[in-house]
Amino acid sequence: MADDELCTIRIVGLPLRLHATSSEHSDELMREFTYLRAQATDPEGEDVPARLLALVDELQQRFGGFSSAPSAAIDEAIAAGEETLDVEYVVPRSVGAACLELDALLDEADRFCAEGTYLLTLVTPPEAIAYRKWFLSEFVRQSDGEPPSPWPGR
Repeated sequence: MADDELCTIRIVGLPLRLHATSSEHSDELMREFTYLRAQATDPEGEDVPARLLALVDELQQRFGGFSSAPSAAIDEAIAAGEETLDVEYVVPRSVGAACLELDALLDEADRFCAEGTYLLTLVTPPEAIAYRKWFLSEFVRQSDGEPPSPWPGR
């Protein structure tokens, strides 16, 4: 990552309630995947939970340090009862490719949720999917040099 140029990603009009709801759902899914990984007979298998957890681990390891200040600002705004927030992330430009992969894996995880065979977690609600796709696409778009696009519900 030392050779990875940093870029600023501006998230304009982040809908705080939807962010909190989306985060809660993601946390629930990650807890279930963590449990499944711990129970798996082949922890290195190619199933979605293992692949998704590996990507989440990589994202946290490579980019986690870049999100502490924005996360604190989001938490403060939620606690203050704000509705939206403009926030900046300074991240390696390679974050865009990782966000594309994460979004595809989360879509795949939702298909598992919809099946109801392996997962107890419910499918991500449509408004949380729209939020996730917008949020991640901002990292992809802006890491490619495009300007910020505000949350469409603003």
